[in-house]
Amino acid sequence: MEFLEDNWRAGIEILILWMGLYQIYRAVKATKGALIFMGMAVILTVVTMLAYLLDLEVIGWILLRSAVGIGFALVIVFQLELRRALAKVGESFFAFSKVQKLEFAEELTDAVMKLSNKRIGALIALEREISLDEYSENGVAVDAEFSPELLMTIFYPMTALHDGGVILSKNRVASAGCVFPLSRNEMSDRTLGLRHRASVGLSEESDCVCIVVSEETGSISIAMNGVLDRNLKGSEFKEKLEKIFVPEEEEEIDNEEENTREELDSEDGNLDPSGSDMVSDQ
Repeated sequence: MEFLEDNWRAGIEILILWMGLYQIYRAVKATKGALIFMGMAVILTVVTMLAYLLDLEVIGWILLRSAVGIGFALVIVFQLELRRALAKVGESFFAFSKVQKLEFAEELTDAVMKLSNKRIGALIALEREISLDEYSENGVAVDAEFSPELLMTIFYPMTALHDGGVILSKNRVASAGCVFPLSRNEMSDRTLGLRHRASVGLSEESDCVCIVVSEETGSISIAMNGVLDRNLKGSEFKEKLEKIFVPEEEEEIDNEEENTREELDSEDGNLDPSGSDMVSDQ
């Protein structure tokens, strides 16, 4: 207990430093600057250990005085990696903004409409609160920023991944070629194919939103909570996506419209219908 009381601050410092170094490692790994960073880290570590072990005062003095310069040099060399690291930290604390959600809904609508017009079959799952990692593992990891072109490339006929489902997490394509569970409930329309049954099945297992584009007709459907909404037009599909991504915004608009109506009604009620406020002819 005495050891803990005397050294708990050192433990916190070590933990903070370890977390900082780990985040830096995550930011620079698999980048062009990774080798530079590792080389600089090895050199500084070796020189610092030699300076303290052999009591090399001059080298120790140089390291101490040049620490600030080395820090600035690291910031310049790894500015791109640091920006990515800070962006990842921000993403972990803040969810999608409303503007980002609406922009993503617009891009996704564009992609789905292109698939529909070309009659390219597609099955897309939008991850929400419940993680879809269980189903991502049976597919091929993509982890790429979403774009309509990428989605059309994945579902283009005769490609390796076009038969499976795609999982979108936030604004990224997490995985493709995924196998989703089929619905156990009997479908009212027996002509529905495996894509539609899989969309309903996955929506029964989680809170995700599944989008299906029919390969035969090009029709667009959305499955939520085990319910399949079929044959959506482009405007209807976009409106549903916006309500899914930003449900509170719709409520705010409705509240504003309701308040405006109440104010207009109250103003109309204050007016005297008999016209008594007007000056009489007498």
